Amino acid sequence: MSTENTADEAAAARTARFGQLPARIPYSDTVAERPVGPRNPGNDDAYRPELSFPCLALDFAL
Repeated sequence: MSTENTADEAAAARTARFGQLPARIPYSDTVAERPVGPRNPGNDDAYRPELSFPCLALDFAL
């Protein structure tokens, strides 16, 4: 009997805690848009295809 009572209490606790799905979050609340800043010509992190090698051996300068 005590096992069934404990199981019922556990089921009631789960239902109280997880009985309802969380509210949906609108897509517009999950996305932040910002304007693009001016381009920095001195940026060393820019994409430079001449430094990209198609072969792993060339990447390691072998």
